[in-house]
Amino acid sequence: MAQTTQNPVVQQKVIIPNKYGEKLVGILHETGSSEVIILCHGFQSSKEYDTMVNLAVSLENEGISAFRFDFAGNGESEGVFQFANYWREVDDLHAVIQHFSGANRVISAIIGHSKGGNVVLLYPAKYHDIHTVVNLSGRYDLNKGIEERVGKDFMQRIKEDGFIDVKTKTGSVDFRVTEETLLDRLSTNMHEACLKIDKECRVLTVHGSADGVIPVQDALEFAKIIPNHKLHVVEGADHGYTSHQAELVSVVLNFIKEALQQDKVTSS
Repeated sequence: MAQTTQNPVVQQKVIIPNKYGEKLVGILHETGSSEVIILCHGFQSSKEYDTMVNLAVSLENEGISAFRFDFAGNGESEGVFQFANYWREVDDLHAVIQHFSGANRVISAIIGHSKGGNVVLLYPAKYHDIHTVVNLSGRYDLNKGIEERVGKDFMQRIKEDGFIDVKTKTGSVDFRVTEETLLDRLSTNMHEACLKIDKECRVLTVHGSADGVIPVQDALEFAKIIPNHKLHVVEGADHGYTSHQAELVSVVLNFIKEALQQDKVTSS
């Protein structure tokens, strides 16, 4: 029992309804800090993804509470999995932020990986209540990367059939892409959105130089247009930072701690 006094961190499941009435399920790494950092997973992923868990635990070790959750239709959350859905996931993130703000917590940063990186960049373009954003391997041009997921001639196939079923290696349907969800992705303009991010909002982009899913060039594009931006390229890292978790965690933690320090100075 003596162990618990040294580490008062509690991991608790928290359920938050989104604006569509679906229950979003997340894990709060509760350290008792007034600040909470929110972690957003990527495409077909969940709050249990290694990078999400490792970041939450490392924040927890610094005495900072972290909340990792499943977007609707993913992991344990309610809802149907949808291809695209970027702005709808921004709404999910907003519901989570409102929940913690309502409990008098300070949301000091939002962190997203891959598609979650897109979501955390779109968020400050629409809402202006978060001033520290970490984009891990987000995609700059959403017109790209579709063929790798759904196959060639996707526009023509979707026009003919109304949908494309993407199958697993065993031949079962993994997910369905409809014309509506495809157009949702094609009409989500990251360039336009990033131009709406306030100058006061600090953004860190981290990207692996050996990312085979989203090229590192995308990170350089974000660096060109986001006003208050810091770029860190992890040499040799793949999309999931498989062999580079330590460097990833250290870069993100330093950025967050520096931001918290600056916030304390400006608020005092």
